[in-house]
Amino acid sequence: MSFGQSISKCFSNYANFNGRAGRPEFWWFALFVWVVQLVANGLLSVTLGNSSTLYNILVLIIGVALLIPFYAAGSRRMHDTGQSGWFQLLVLIPCVGIIIMIVLWAKEGDAAENQYGAPPA
Repeated sequence: MSFGQSISKCFSNYANFNGRAGRPEFWWFALFVWVVQLVANGLLSVTLGNSSTLYNILVLIIGVALLIPFYAAGSRRMHDTGQSGWFQLLVLIPCVGIIIMIVLWAKEGDAAENQYGAPPA
């Protein structure tokens, strides 16, 4: 799956927490989210200043708009490995939570059909 296909698929499944997603789909979308947030924060910071109320509101809107499809893709990624999407709550554990999630998101998916459906194409 290419970068563009991943973004398209993740946004077309904006809040779809069902099904499965392969590693390329998830990681290309994760890269997209990271780059968009980095660029948006930089541009808004330069134009509005970090302490501006408008800056804070726009950063929050962009963050929430990207957070939903990111966790939906993450949930589908967890399903590909045979795990529940609720495991993503591990990111709430300070310091080690995100490390655990990166390992789980990077894990190879099930080659056969599992309880969440057929393997991603």
